[in-house]
Amino acid sequence: MPRRPSGRRLAKHQPLAFSPFMRSLAFASTARRELPHSKDCQCSEDISFDEKEKLPKLSKKQVDEQFGDDSDEEDSQGDVQADFEFFDPKATDFHGVKILLQNYLDDKEWDLSSFVDLILEQTTVGTVVKVADDADEAVFALVTALNMARYKDNKCFRELKEFLRKVCSEKNIVNDLEMLLEKKAQDVGLLVSQRVMNLPPQLLPPLYDGLFDEVSWATEDEPSEELRSSFRFKSYLLVTKIYKLKNPKQRKPRHGEEDIEDTIFLKPEDELFLELSSWSFTYPMRSQLVTSKEMKNYQLMGLVMAVDANKIPKFRQMLNSLID
Repeated sequence: MPRRPSGRRLAKHQPLAFSPFMRSLAFASTARRELPHSKDCQCSEDISFDEKEKLPKLSKKQVDEQFGDDSDEEDSQGDVQADFEFFDPKATDFHGVKILLQNYLDDKEWDLSSFVDLILEQTTVGTVVKVADDADEAVFALVTALNMARYKDNKCFRELKEFLRKVCSEKNIVNDLEMLLEKKAQDVGLLVSQRVMNLPPQLLPPLYDGLFDEVSWATEDEPSEELRSSFRFKSYLLVTKIYKLKNPKQRKPRHGEEDIEDTIFLKPEDELFLELSSWSFTYPMRSQLVTSKEMKNYQLMGLVMAVDANKIPKFRQMLNSLID
C-alpha cells in the first residue's frame, strides 16, 4: 500500500443514525458559516486507492443543514456539491486549526498558538479536512498525534500537563496520569481530534485509519532513529468533551419521551475509546458549546482517557462497524 495517501475511498455513504435528541444537539451546536468560492487547492499527494473516488459529497440541502445557510434564493439554484478532502497540515491552516482548538483546555489561557504551530510543523503524521477547491481553505476537522516527551520543553506542553494535573481529582488515577505525563512520556502520543459539529460520519474511518497508518509508517520512514522512535507509541492520551446528565437519578422520561441518555458523546468515536480505555476521568467545564433548551439538564464535562496502543486495531474495527 502506498505511503501517505491524501484520501481514502469510502465503500458506503450511509449516514450514522443519531437519535432525534442528538440531531437536535448537533444542529444547535453548528456555527453559521458559508462555503467560500473555489480556487486552486492542491493536495500534497494524489489519492492513491481510487484516484477518481471522492470523499463524501454533501448536496446543497445537506450543506445548508450542516452549516446553517437557509437561503431560499440559493436553494433555487439546484444542487451544489461540497467535496471533503484530506490534506497534510501546513502553515496556512493556522487560523482554522486554532479555531477548532479554541476550547481544547476549557477556558484556560495558555499558549495555544505554539500548540497549533507544533501540529502544523508535524506533516508526516496528521491530517486536516477541507472542502475541495475552497478559496479560504477552511479547516473542518483535524486529527494528529504528538509525542509527549518530544515536546516536553515547549511552554504549551508544560501548560497542558499542568492543566491535566489540576483537573484530575480522582486519587486512584493521579499516579497513572503522572506516569504518562512524565516517566512514560516517550511512549505516549497525545491524540488530538477536533472538528466542526455534524461533519459527515463517513469521514471518520478513513480519517483515523490514515492517522494510525501514518504513525506506523513514521516508525520506518522518519530520517532519524530518534524521530522513528518518537512514533512507537505504547499509549494514547485523549482530551475531549462529553455532556453528562446533571441529576441522573432524579430525571426520568415523561410519557411518550425517549429514554434520557446519561451521557451524550459529541463525537461517536469517543464512546469507543472510552470502552477500550485503561483509565479515564471527567471534570466540569466552565465553557459551554450550546445553550439549547434540550441541554438545560446537562453539564459539559471534560473527558481524559488513556488507551493502550494495542487496542487501536480493535478501535478501527469497531469504528468501521459503527459507521458502516
